[in-house]
Amino acid sequence: MADSSFDVVSKVDRQEVDNAVNQAAKEVGQRFDFKNTGASITWSGEAGVEIKANSDDRVKAVLDVFKERLIKRNVSLKALDHGDPEAAAGGTSRLLVTIRQGIDDEKARAIVKRIKADGPKGVQSQVQGDTVRVSSKKRDDLQIVIAMLREADFGIPLQFQNYR
Repeated sequence: MADSSFDVVSKVDRQEVDNAVNQAAKEVGQRFDFKNTGASITWSGEAGVEIKANSDDRVKAVLDVFKERLIKRNVSLKALDHGDPEAAAGGTSRLLVTIRQGIDDEKARAIVKRIKADGPKGVQSQVQGDTVRVSSKKRDDLQIVIAMLREADFGIPLQFQNYR
């Protein structure tokens, strides 16, 4: 009997994020508390969103609106990476929010280490690029590993694909 396996990945649906950006931009344009603040939210490159306004508080408020839209579209907030708003030219504030895709080497090693330490015997895991392949002879052991990884917090959203 061949080994059963699955892949642990960390991906965000770009279309859902795009829809959230568009909905947040529409709401920012219509809300009274954002009038005359220069508040805006737009794409900045392939995996970044830029938020601008005339004060740090307004930038944080736009960020909150964006987060609400992501939650409604079932996109994990763990995929967002941002710092504090910074001053830009003309007395405005801006914030660059990056959307993380994939599992970096450090997190992948932490996942493999956790599986080896707490997982059932006979389960193998290996890093393959930005995914982690987990295999075992018993499908029940794989289900245990999935449950264990769902409970653990690695700071990134995890999905499980190619279960066979």
